[in-house]
Amino acid sequence: MEQTSTPLVEMKDISIAFGGIRAVDGASCDLYPGEVVALLGHNGAGKSTFIKILSGAYKRDAGQIFINGEEATISNPRDAKKYGIETIYQTLALADNVDAAANLFLGREVMTKYGTLDDVAMEAEARKVMGRLNPRFQRFKEPVVKLSGGQRQSVAIARAILFNARILIMDEPTAALGPQETAQVGELVKQLKADGLGIFLISHDIQDVFELADRVCVMKNGQVVGTARTKDVTKDEVLGMIILGKCPPGAIPGPGAIREAA
Repeated sequence: MEQTSTPLVEMKDISIAFGGIRAVDGASCDLYPGEVVALLGHNGAGKSTFIKILSGAYKRDAGQIFINGEEATISNPRDAKKYGIETIYQTLALADNVDAAANLFLGREVMTKYGTLDDVAMEAEARKVMGRLNPRFQRFKEPVVKLSGGQRQSVAIARAILFNARILIMDEPTAALGPQETAQVGELVKQLKADGLGIFLISHDIQDVFELADRVCVMKNGQVVGTARTKDVTKDEVLGMIILGKCPPGAIPGPGAIREAA
């Protein structure tokens, strides 16, 4: 992990309410280049809502977002993309009936001077980005429906980084994958980290989190319980943060942490 003085992303005191209920209440978290930060918490803890504010899916009621140290205005997904923020959802949102190149350029197709699709240029660019991300990938001519889960994840990630994403939000990237495909996604994440991208990882799999993430940020009842480097805490301690809101000695407590009685 490349730790620099200025975070790639800094979310400060973020709040949002729906119908009078505060889904996120004064939550803060940051992310550095070449780092994976896992967002953890039960369903309803606020982690998905918190990260959807960064992706532009929701507009925050309060708080600030800084990208590379400068305050960012993010009101919709288009704004987020301008800041190099891309989201890879669990469903991957791929067009099953077309090949990898067509998926990479979906909605941003390259045209020839005659107004037709430039399939040659798109495939060449697809081969270039996939060669950097996953050199073993060779199934460029097949519809993505025929690809394995790990290969489909490769295509979804390649689509995100093709247009210069620097910040990736990955929603349950190994859900429903077998051990071999999960390992393949782990290699993809390591490659992205080596390229200096910052990744917010949403996952319910503690094993996955400890293998992929540099830090964890645990939320409960819309607030941050605490943040910690994975090497400074145990899996049981992280589970204690998720279930009980207890912040262990190796973590930095947030507003949502239960304070032990003196």
